[in-house]
Amino acid sequence: MELLGLHHVSILTGKAEKNYEFYTNILGMRLVKKTVNQDNTESYHLFYADAEGTPGTEVTFFDIPYIGRTHRGTSDISTVSLRVRTSDALLFWKERFTQYGVEHDDIQKRANRDTLAFRDFEGTSIILVADNSEKGVRAGVPWQRDDIPMEHAIIGLGPVTLTVAIAEPTIGVLTEVMGFRFVGTYPSLEGDFPDISVYATGEGGSGAEVHVETRPDLPKVRLGRGGVHHVAFRVPNEEEYDLWAARLKEYRLPNSGKVERYYFKALYFREPNGILFELSTDTPGFATDEPMETMGEKLALPPFLEPKRKEIEEKLQPLILN
Repeated sequence: MELLGLHHVSILTGKAEKNYEFYTNILGMRLVKKTVNQDNTESYHLFYADAEGTPGTEVTFFDIPYIGRTHRGTSDISTVSLRVRTSDALLFWKERFTQYGVEHDDIQKRANRDTLAFRDFEGTSIILVADNSEKGVRAGVPWQRDDIPMEHAIIGLGPVTLTVAIAEPTIGVLTEVMGFRFVGTYPSLEGDFPDISVYATGEGGSGAEVHVETRPDLPKVRLGRGGVHHVAFRVPNEEEYDLWAARLKEYRLPNSGKVERYYFKALYFREPNGILFELSTDTPGFATDEPMETMGEKLALPPFLEPKRKEIEEKLQPLILN
């Protein structure tokens, strides 16, 4: 029983149309599912991924227009990252970010990989990570665009960084409950702080890592737009999903119990520092209710919400996606 790597990250946005513009037209990702927040159907839930909606390539957004901005701190998924194939791709992206006025840093080393940090229009902290043909969890299939060469395109999720005041409780859950293994450290780029610890699962590599940053100097995060709501990890099938549900019970970790999301099955729980984790199945996937060729073009609702489609559509603000 082993988690395969990262499944998705879910972030909060206050401007769905501008969000779509940024993640598709600037970053070149594919909108693979336009649906609703199943816990609040008056809010959109947008899924961006590779060309096929592959688990491990998904960045999702809850659209909540009335929320304030995130105030960074501890107990936070402070950065997410996206994989590209080579360091040369980072040079392409640095030039593209300059062209589009995207705030970004210089290329720097993190965990012995070349990286390029940038912020989206709501301040979400994102890092492009160069795989440089390393072994590990497989990459996704780039979404083809005329203005982004395929060899430079985004190919999936890279490591997430968890920023905490005290690292040991978080590390305990990662290693003792979830089966992550320690693979190394690298210096903080923020100043004289403890080295950042790296933990991996499955086949390892950038698509299967969690980085733990200790920052006792910071206040606790106040989550809002631009902040990361949760990170999900890949469970290969329903059989292992059942075993993970039993494992959380065995360790007496308070959790959501089994949750049917239709495109995947989910389990939610908070680690001791309060960061929300999700365990999500790879199956059945986003093509279960739409042809692969037209995924994301229409409002998709799971069968248990389909009888309420008219009511749901009347309460949703129309999205104009170009």
